[in-house]
Amino acid sequence: MSLDVSPDLLAAAERGAVSDDEFVACVRTSLPYAWEVISSVAADLEVSGSAMADHEVPPPSEAERGQLLRALASDAIRGGLERHFGMRLAFQNCHRVAAFRPDAVDGDTYRAFVSPRGQLLNQSPELRDC
Repeated sequence: MSLDVSPDLLAAAERGAVSDDEFVACVRTSLPYAWEVISSVAADLEVSGSAMADHEVPPPSEAERGQLLRALASDAIRGGLERHFGMRLAFQNCHRVAAFRPDAVDGDTYRAFVSPRGQLLNQSPELRDC
């Protein structure tokens, strides 16, 4: 299961739409490692002023890797995080998370990161089975 949904939030969802704030709060509490990684790249992006910030440290365990995979593989979770932090996320190698400023998504850095070439260049034997 991806998220720990409270009975109140589930009831609200059954009645209709839930707010991004409610959804993101659920993500934050359900996937704390993923939240930590994504909030750190968001903060780095904000502080650096550059077009991109990334996190390349492999997770400490498979449980944390699973959180990151669930957060970034779900369109709803990823989209909620992107809206919350005002950035575009990209993902490689089961753990490399990059944040891009919205105006950088059409730029060379973003296109290089999300390209097949970028994926191939970021492979190594130790990451083969991640």
